[in-house]
Amino acid sequence: MSETLFDDAGAEAQRGQEPLAVRMRPHTLDEVAGQRHLLGAGSPLRRLVEDDAPMSLFLWGPPGTGKTTLATVVSRATDRRFVELSAVSAGVKDVRAVIDEAKRRMGMHGTRTLLFVDEVHRFSKTQQDALLPAVENRWVSFIGATTENPFFSVVSPLLSRSLLLTLESLDDDDVRGVLRRALTDERGLAGRHTLAAEAEDHLVRLAGGDARRSLTYLEAASLVAGGRSEITLADLERAVDRHAVRYDRSGDQHYDVVSAFIKSMRGSDPDAALHYLARMIEAGEDPRFIARRIVVHASEDVGLADPTALQAAVAAAQAVELIGLPEARINLAQAVLHIALAPKSNAVITAIDEALSDVRAGKAGPVPPHLRDGHYKGAEALGHGKGYLYAHDFPGGVVAQQYAPDGLDGREYYRPTAHGAERRYGEVLQRIKDVQRRRGTGPGPS
Repeated sequence: MSETLFDDAGAEAQRGQEPLAVRMRPHTLDEVAGQRHLLGAGSPLRRLVEDDAPMSLFLWGPPGTGKTTLATVVSRATDRRFVELSAVSAGVKDVRAVIDEAKRRMGMHGTRTLLFVDEVHRFSKTQQDALLPAVENRWVSFIGATTENPFFSVVSPLLSRSLLLTLESLDDDDVRGVLRRALTDERGLAGRHTLAAEAEDHLVRLAGGDARRSLTYLEAASLVAGGRSEITLADLERAVDRHAVRYDRSGDQHYDVVSAFIKSMRGSDPDAALHYLARMIEAGEDPRFIARRIVVHASEDVGLADPTALQAAVAAAQAVELIGLPEARINLAQAVLHIALAPKSNAVITAIDEALSDVRAGKAGPVPPHLRDGHYKGAEALGHGKGYLYAHDFPGGVVAQQYAPDGLDGREYYRPTAHGAERRYGEVLQRIKDVQRRRGTGPGPS
């Protein structure tokens, strides 16, 4: 547990020994990079800072997006006593001690307490429950920071008594702004170094939207540069031990690598697919973009030949949101391998695209009367629903009747392949069609 007093006489002397990311931590909300959706006029954070409004918040977002920074800014801008707990090391006893002291100070001196709990998702249910009375009675204003989905990791009573604010990864311009301010600011490198353009580009890619990581790497590169004024790409590569990947996320390299990635999965080459996945990750490509492409191609290139491919792809996309990189690289790789090794079929995309083509061409006749809604008053007089055959009343749950509009009756869109599990779907579809061909007693044209 730590209690922060910002007028500590030793703070200035210690500042020079702090990491660059700590020294460059913003002092005001206006210095915070990114998170524009949370920092507008009248937002909960503005009210907490500018109006000293009592409230409890959860800050949820990937590493390096400013959760601890925002809590620190709030603590600097209010008259409250600021206490920080780490969920990694604190226990129920520590939580209760903070609450008891907060109640004592409020009763004796009217002093309010701001309690910040970092990595609050690591608190057990018992530890989280211990916070409930303090939050509900506003003995403390509570801020909890988490990288994990609070709907899964935080008890409902605590979550319902707090505002949930979602932080987003910084974009490239945000990271560049952080780096450039650190190069010139007296708290940072104070103009001792400049950053070569290609080094800056590489550093932005390496950061992956994480401001803290970008400053950590910049500080390491400045030590490698030593007395030289310019930090070069070579300095950065020596400091970080990661070579620059020639990859422009807005240029031809981006589209070429993505195209090769997709075609390698489609072509059942797992090694090539993993290579292009690694290139995108190393170049700082947004993992959510990668996950979206995998989800699309689970249906486009595999489909019902292996229905579990889509499940694997969606699970990988959810893992990216829940845990982020670098750990999510494993989930992405698993989904890529699943799709690359799965039997292939493009029957799903062919079917929906042919159906869309017919609709766009005006082939969309009226719904057959027996399929229309017959539940409202007057529907019977119009003949809606008359003669409809309830499929569950027939053997196998299949009955011969017209379903498609006139003009499209008998039109086939889905043509299953004989690959993987789709062979079985093809056999099922054939049996259904055999029943439909015997149509003659049901409603609609025979």
